[in-house]
Amino acid sequence: MLRALRRRWGAYKYRFVPWLALNLRRKRRTLRYVPKSSQDKIISDEDVFETLLKIFKALFVNDFSRQAHILASLPEIRCKYLELLTVDQKQSKVNSCNHQSQRVFSPEEVLFNTLGFGITRDRSSLVSAGTGVFVTKGFVPKGTVVSMYPGTVYRKHEPIFFQSLGNPFIFRCIDGILIDGNDKGLSRSVYRSCSRRDQLGPFQMSDESWLTTALQNPLAVGQYVNNCSHEKAANVCYQEFDVPAYFPVELKQYLPNVVYSHDIESHLRCVVLVTLRDIKQGEELFSNYYTVVS
Repeated sequence: MLRALRRRWGAYKYRFVPWLALNLRRKRRTLRYVPKSSQDKIISDEDVFETLLKIFKALFVNDFSRQAHILASLPEIRCKYLELLTVDQKQSKVNSCNHQSQRVFSPEEVLFNTLGFGITRDRSSLVSAGTGVFVTKGFVPKGTVVSMYPGTVYRKHEPIFFQSLGNPFIFRCIDGILIDGNDKGLSRSVYRSCSRRDQLGPFQMSDESWLTTALQNPLAVGQYVNNCSHEKAANVCYQEFDVPAYFPVELKQYLPNVVYSHDIESHLRCVVLVTLRDIKQGEELFSNYYTVVS
């Protein structure tokens, strides 16, 4: 019993905010320090941006028939996305008055068709680790964005104490920004409240579906990636990414993060998981909770 509890604590303690606060000064080497943000990234911000843009556009086009309100508000982008549709899909749009519809893939299928791999949550191969994340299809090359860490983004001065109690999904960025990736309880309510606060007419500024089992963005499972062990080496690492102001507004509905305090002048912080080596179908993703690059 005690051994099982010790293993569970060893897997989760690095995400627990009070534990971090008490231990970082004593063990400075346990938290990776990045003196220059531009020199320690696994891949560039441009590569992260292009990957997110690619998969989000594919998800948008796949769900094209449900984007009517957005397309009505931004008619200039309609032609751009129509060009991404196949000939058959275009024809279905032309004949929409006859209720003919395009073939709609699941988000997981869109991910596989777009980036060449699929991931899902399942029981971890680690004893007492609970849920883990696995590559279920295809092949993930080294240096690929394989997942995202969803949740509410808190700056240093913002209240997170009650949300952090018993919460193993608090993620600490290098600059002290925190991301609460818990999809239950108070954390869930806070995220939904902030997400709906930020909605602008038909435009959703964030994705709420990661709080459910029906994911709209199949990458938004990064909070379930387990810490590496002596037997299971890390094959992914966390990398911070600030969403630029020019990110397409119609694609923000797939971003699984929202800021706690509404501030239009600050960029939304996201954390992506990037592969450290090639990963094959059937492998579980493992990170090092102390390896964060900004």
